[in-house]
Amino acid sequence: MNRFEYCQARLFENESFVAKDRNIKLYDGDEKTNYEDGEVVLTSHRLLWGRNGEIARGGSCLALKLKYVLSVDEEEASSMLFGRKKRIILRLGSLASDKMPGPMDHSCSTFVKLSGRNGVEVAFVQALHSTLSARIWIVSDDGEQAQSSQSDASAAGPSADASRRQLRIGIVGIERNLAEKQKQTDANINMAFKDLGRLMAMAKDMVAITNVVSAKIRERQGEISEDETVRFKSYLLSLGIDDPVTRDGTRSNSEYFLKLSRQLCEMLLDPITEAGGMMSLADVYCRVNRARGLELLSPEDLLEACRLLTGPIKLREFPSGAIVLQLESHDDALISQRTLELVEQNVSMSPDELARLECISLLLARERLLTAEGFGQLCRDESVEGLRFYTNKFIH
Repeated sequence: MNRFEYCQARLFENESFVAKDRNIKLYDGDEKTNYEDGEVVLTSHRLLWGRNGEIARGGSCLALKLKYVLSVDEEEASSMLFGRKKRIILRLGSLASDKMPGPMDHSCSTFVKLSGRNGVEVAFVQALHSTLSARIWIVSDDGEQAQSSQSDASAAGPSADASRRQLRIGIVGIERNLAEKQKQTDANINMAFKDLGRLMAMAKDMVAITNVVSAKIRERQGEISEDETVRFKSYLLSLGIDDPVTRDGTRSNSEYFLKLSRQLCEMLLDPITEAGGMMSLADVYCRVNRARGLELLSPEDLLEACRLLTGPIKLREFPSGAIVLQLESHDDALISQRTLELVEQNVSMSPDELARLECISLLLARERLLTAEGFGQLCRDESVEGLRFYTNKFIH
């Protein structure tokens, strides 16, 4: 404790606020002191400890220069009220000759401890390690001069030198420092969004360029082989650049949704056919937005466009509330017969087993089983083990 000095809660000209913690008490080595339930403030140069409210008012406090701290350790302590907690141990170097008066003139301990009711906050400990690693007080040449000016000011009152240095006092200085950091953060965020805007604008230009290249490929202009044509088209599709319908390119909402429904039909015909004639709306949403690239659709716009589908794909809602897109040629009777055959081969089947077997979503697997049950081909068994379907023996 003999490394601590009496001072006023002020930040020097080159000093900045780092972190703060409350309900902290100080130990002189392993011995308790009367400095309990105070708040500790970490700056770029010092560690300040004061009674609750004193630092905020710019009152008197204790200060430990970070140049004294050689290392930081942790130890676990137990408390009947708060359980196990961690204390912070600061290993200190030798006393400097120009040290100002403090709470102790002599101490046999070469370390101090910081302890809180629930231990010291992890964020404060991390900030302490980072500050000690940065060692800003070494780079700042004016630190010692600022401290001597502070001591003279506290002894002789306000002076011209103190006003020139514009010392930031108490909580006002801390708030000003935080406001400056917030302003810098806002500036960085604004710059990032400007860059994002430029990226979106460039992406639209790239879409226009690829449309021109695609047109030239279709017209077979230039010496482009068939393999190169197929490869380039596959690249465009994988990037999702296929001239998606947008609101900006249409004159009204009705025209937008009508064109969008036609594009959805062209885009989803083959995938739905490969999926067995039916695809859940959630899968449709993911597939469509993956193909559209930057021009993403909202769920509401997708649903509105799907309602306008007339063929060969249509929107269907099951009695359970599940919504899917299915081919008009989709035959529930044939699908139910296929489901019955799978159940007969496996004696019984649950929705997740059918989903794995047919490589379809769990939602569609359950609806297929329920549809087969509606045709009287299956019957269900609901128990604590879940929902299972068996062949309907009663019809025989």
